[in-house]
Amino acid sequence: MPATSRVQQSIATSRVQQSIATSRVRHVFGRAHHDSAYAISSEASHSGVCHAERRGGLVSRKDEYYNRAKQEGYRTRAAYKLKQLDRETDLLSHGDRVVDLGAAPGGWLQVAAEEVGETGTVVGVDFQRVRELEHDNIETIKGDMTEERTQGRLSETLGEAGADLVISDMAPNMTGEYDLDHARSVHLARQAFTVAGEVLATDGDFVAKVFQGQDLDALREEIEEEFQYVQTVNPEASRDSSSEVYLVGKHRLTAPVSVGDTREVEIVDVGEEGDGVAEIDGFRLFVPETTTGDVVEVEITDVKPRFGFAELIEMS
Repeated sequence: MPATSRVQQSIATSRVQQSIATSRVRHVFGRAHHDSAYAISSEASHSGVCHAERRGGLVSRKDEYYNRAKQEGYRTRAAYKLKQLDRETDLLSHGDRVVDLGAAPGGWLQVAAEEVGETGTVVGVDFQRVRELEHDNIETIKGDMTEERTQGRLSETLGEAGADLVISDMAPNMTGEYDLDHARSVHLARQAFTVAGEVLATDGDFVAKVFQGQDLDALREEIEEEFQYVQTVNPEASRDSSSEVYLVGKHRLTAPVSVGDTREVEIVDVGEEGDGVAEIDGFRLFVPETTTGDVVEVEITDVKPRFGFAELIEMS
């Protein structure tokens, strides 16, 4: 990660940590806990309704998407956000394996299940129990996504192929302090991004909701490092009063090598800092103490999505 991104992430993390002293809350996925630092209201996030957007605790009956959801059998109005995101960024395809983080009450699960069809699989993860849905291609896991046990169950459910798409519509419970709420939403999106890094297949896509604010660009830069490109999308179904946007990472990049691998490579170029450059299936590998034309055996020491570093073992 670039130094500037690390500094920006550190600042954002500091803001969130400051809230712990006053709120004494601990983050869990999909459920608000009294002792949670990043309490999530999954139902509020998936319905697109935060506390500031409620009237007397009830959703306005005049809301177009609320009424449509009731009429068409979706559990939340947020179902139309995913439909619009899909139309704009081409997320869901027949046969896909999809993971929905913070899935309760299930509106996004319903939409994903319809789009991937009988040959696809949709896995919802939430600390709350998701009431059973009619779709046979939906599986749910009740647990905290930050815990190894839950992550292990998710990986086992997906199998070695991993996920084609990871989506997250999570949002924090609102404090009324915008900078703090923004920082918490960035933290949640970053947590979802971390999970996606564990289960998302090469060329897969990632979607996460975040509130607009000063830390948004830093988060987007982190996601851009892992994907061919990133779009910022504001679906029509988002409320006019909402500051939410969705970061959509398209086509995950993965390296053809791992740390510790040894390879024989040919140096085809020299980088700006004088290191030799080899290429493996389009992946650039920087090798110190080499120059163009050298054929060398190397050990991989560090791997990024687009490039890596290696140490010279011997000249061939």
